[in-house]
Amino acid sequence: MGLNAVYAASEPSRSQIDDITEPIVVEFGAPWCGHCLAAQPLLASALAAYPGVRHIKIEDGPGRRLGRSFTVKLWPTLIFLRQGSEVARLVRPTDAAAIVQALASTALTDGKPDCADHR
Repeated sequence: MGLNAVYAASEPSRSQIDDITEPIVVEFGAPWCGHCLAAQPLLASALAAYPGVRHIKIEDGPGRRLGRSFTVKLWPTLIFLRQGSEVARLVRPTDAAAIVQALASTALTDGKPDCADHR
């Protein structure tokens, strides 16, 4: 799966996100946001080790309901979900290690990591 490089122009509903059972990270931001751009290499590096985690990239802004439902206030905000429940959240991450740690908690299934390096 890996890094999704393009922000989705139309956002899914909160119920659609909550219904996803696979491990996911939902990234809220904007393509012109400097903080968002700076986080991309960190996110790409971290996601490379977790190919089983789906990355959903949502363009956020005024009037966008999905970001408000997660109380997103700053970009980028990364929401890590497992079986529809939030397991971690990072706001404006500045190092890949924090992202890897959140991905590790997201990818755990039955106490075992769900990534290619640990199968």
